[in-house]
Amino acid sequence: QVTVVESGGGSVQAGGSLKLSCEASRYTTCMAWFRQAPGKERKRVASQFGDATLFYDDLVRARFTISRDKAKNTLSLQMNNLKPEDTAMYYCAAREFGSCTNIETDYNGWGQGTQVTVSS
Repeated sequence: QVTVVESGGGSVQAGGSLKLSCEASRYTTCMAWFRQAPGKERKRVASQFGDATLFYDDLVRARFTISRDKAKNTLSLQMNNLKPEDTAMYYCAAREFGSCTNIETDYNGWGQGTQVTVSS
């Protein structure tokens, strides 16, 4: 099991920015951000596998940017031009071996979640 700790989040008005940070207890090949809005399933929004394989959900592409520091086992999520529909609980996940997927059980470390609320 990998321990994952998130920080950041909060409330912002539409058009604003927030940055989330995540740290894993050891190196993992994949680190990802998922989010879950009320009444909806948890969904991967961005991830990085290895050195440079990036994924962004279409809904956040061009607005969200992830940045990974492999030496520190950290992954950040810079969120710009936030929209009310970005309101959700955001979770960082780590998969020790293997690529990033949409399958939650592939990940062996999850953070506790951090709330992001965007008001119109």
